Amino acid sequence: MQQITAAIQKNPAIRLVDFARNFGHQLAITAGLRYAHGTAVVVMDADLQDPPTVIPQMIDKWKHGYQVVYGKRAHRDGETWFKLASAKAFYRLLKKMTSIDIPVDTGDFRLMDRSVVDVLLQMNETDPFVRGMVSWVGFKQTSVEYERQERKAGTSKYPLSKMIKLALDGLTSFSLIPLKLAGWAGGFLWGISWLQLLGALVLGKLGSISFIIFALLNFSGLILGGLALLGLYVGRIFTASRQRPLYVVADTKGFKQNQQLHTYSQQQASL
Repeated sequence: MQQITAAIQKNPAIRLVDFARNFGHQLAITAGLRYAHGTAVVVMDADLQDPPTVIPQMIDKWKHGYQVVYGKRAHRDGETWFKLASAKAFYRLLKKMTSIDIPVDTGDFRLMDRSVVDVLLQMNETDPFVRGMVSWVGFKQTSVEYERQERKAGTSKYPLSKMIKLALDGLTSFSLIPLKLAGWAGGFLWGISWLQLLGALVLGKLGSISFIIFALLNFSGLILGGLALLGLYVGRIFTASRQRPLYVVADTKGFKQNQQLHTYSQQQASL
């Protein structure tokens, strides 16, 4: 903190936003985006594992018309096998379970055009998953590959518990598949119950035990199916409560007043 304060005295272009307490990594990014006023914004961690030397490559891509340029990790130095395996599995699972194209092997290190940042600032989410939000808004996106360096000093402030929370935030923010799991399990049990009853009839072993097993599986399947149906309604309520824009327009042409960016939110729709 003192070093940054001293640097501000020498270079007034430097800015510092000091939280009253630790509100978490994703909210720190959100706060940084709200205080940034440039035509392009670069998000990166302060530990310098993401090398600043990649930024000029991002700027070059941005100048060629890309509105989001994210860093893609070709190699990660100094990471444990568990961290590498769990990160690889998480990114691919998230890509499979969501309806948006979240690039694999990427973090929050990226350059974003002002038009993208302005849309992100409208998504006032309490548990943001920024890399998912950036993919959700769309725009023209590309990547720059780099080697993530080993931490030179200090220790990571991102333990396993925080990584699990980030993973759950990503899944629950952009996928309703966890709510549908109960329905799939219920349908499976319901189908098994009828197959079991049919098998008992064919083999001539229909008895009280067969009926008890059938009843348990059948009613368990129906209960899980009912929970899944309720979960779908809860999922719709959850999605609506986030107040995300209904759509994002990158540009318009042929109108008298050519709007470069316009979003239409659920809140505006109710007015």
